[in-house]
Amino acid sequence: MAASVRELRAKIRSTQATKKITRAMELIAASRIIKAQQRAAAAAPYARELTRAVSAVATFSNVDHPLTTEKENPKKAAVLVIASDRGLAGAYSSSVMKEAERLVEKLRAEGKEVDLYLAGRKAEAYYNFRSRPFIESWTGFSDKPEYSHAREIGNTLVRTFHIDETDEEALDPALAADELHVVFTRFKSMMTQEPDVIRLLPLEVVEGTEAPEDEDLLPLYEFEPSAHEVLDALLPKYIHSRIYYCLLQASASGLAARQKAMKSATDNAQDLIEKYTRTANQARQAGITQEISEIVGGANALADATAGSE
Repeated sequence: MAASVRELRAKIRSTQATKKITRAMELIAASRIIKAQQRAAAAAPYARELTRAVSAVATFSNVDHPLTTEKENPKKAAVLVIASDRGLAGAYSSSVMKEAERLVEKLRAEGKEVDLYLAGRKAEAYYNFRSRPFIESWTGFSDKPEYSHAREIGNTLVRTFHIDETDEEALDPALAADELHVVFTRFKSMMTQEPDVIRLLPLEVVEGTEAPEDEDLLPLYEFEPSAHEVLDALLPKYIHSRIYYCLLQASASGLAARQKAMKSATDNAQDLIEKYTRTANQARQAGITQEISEIVGGANALADATAGSE
């Protein structure tokens, strides 16, 4: 019985130590979520207005640009999968991987080859473990991405649409892609984060037949030196800003998922501590009761023996 009580007390101490760790991780994630939300909200207006500008140029210029022209028979698609560098975030990374798998299956069903580009160690580990090839990966910034990270990723992806065989630093022509998709997690609220897919390239320009509302009116532009050169300058910035926005959304989502997972782990640890404490108390009380019973039984036996000898 004493051994059982000692084991339970050891479990209580171990669970209390685990609870302190999960509670600390919960507080760290909670403290970073607000900043991540603010950064995502601050990046949204720029990304939105830049998208409007690029749409306006593509709509009114009538220029066939590689990044805005839909190919008749697209053969290859590039997919950027944005996950986390760290675990302990519940189903956050696995949800992104499932969404990426669905997209890859859909693209392959359409007869397209798929090249994977990964952001985050969890995505890298997922495909390495399954021995599935990917072209390139970027890691180490999932919690706090910077614009430079988005620019580095964007430059690589844009180059797949501008492969120049005469350029010594150009990508392998075999990597030339006709489409670019991004799989990431969109931050809805502290309790809801949803995996999402957007197509970045070619840029989809919707030209409606109905008169747009005032807030949807696109400005008219004059292009200097030419519409093609304006698109050459604008579209990489558009790609960088959209990828940066996706990275910020994924960062906020990952922190919210980690905070929620760590809170659940802390609550479970507290439940275990209470359970072990009750069990230890019951075992200790049972031991005391047994000892008292043995003492009383021994005293009664001694009294009976003494009375019999008289």
